Amino acid sequence: MRRNARVPATADLLCEVCGRLPEPAKTRLTLAQVATILPIELLVHALVVGTHLPFLIKVAVLTVTATLLVIWVAEPSVKRLLRGWLHAPALRGRRRLDDSPALWRVRTTLPDMPGALQRMTRVLARADINILSIHSHLVDGGALDEFVLEAPEAITEQHIVDALENGGGRDSGVWSTTALALADGQTRVLSIAARIAGDSTELPLAIAEMLGARVTDGATVVVPDAADRTTLKVPTTDRGPMIFSRPGEPFTLAESARAHRLAELAEIVELTAATRNRRA
Repeated sequence: MRRNARVPATADLLCEVCGRLPEPAKTRLTLAQVATILPIELLVHALVVGTHLPFLIKVAVLTVTATLLVIWVAEPSVKRLLRGWLHAPALRGRRRLDDSPALWRVRTTLPDMPGALQRMTRVLARADINILSIHSHLVDGGALDEFVLEAPEAITEQHIVDALENGGGRDSGVWSTTALALADGQTRVLSIAARIAGDSTELPLAIAEMLGARVTDGATVVVPDAADRTTLKVPTTDRGPMIFSRPGEPFTLAESARAHRLAELAEIVELTAATRNRRA
């Protein structure tokens, strides 16, 4: 969008509460004040020194004049006339922020057929949307894919939804996210826990994402035996047991413990919500 020529660039820096600009850097403010005051000071000195007034009166006149120049002329004039230069570092930072790409967490269901994901990636690439990470979960009727996407600031949520639909996705959801979605393993687990705290129904998919596993369909569930470490059973109070499978990669005890703790967190969230509803 082109900026209105009559609106100064520094308008973007105005405080939404008090309507003032941020305080400029002291070095820039001092240089601007010196550049503004010095010519006026030299002119005043030339006029006063050239008079026949007593020395003390000259000093007093110059002192009062300099003080008034600083208070009533220099500071307001500098901040008004040179505000673009004074706030140039903040403006550069704001432009970098405005130009930075946005991150989105996306969920869509693709048909379970060859080439479906490839088609989706081509459509997103044509829309100038970059895929940073993918997690796929097999569900009834296809594959539920979760993406972390990077898109230009001008691309809106609706643009992404349209691209997902053009790529063959259905039941799509789009949420703004942060770099935490791409963080290290421990931070990622904390991010998943926060996700469950916000919506406990996310539990099965959140555990599957954390473990890089597949949620086994409840209609064909096979309870794992103790020797089968490629299948993990996580009991819950309301949902019954959740079964996760990861063929060829046995679950570790630490992964099992994390999954059980997430299930406990979901139950605490649901119990807390139920208690609040009863009190209300």
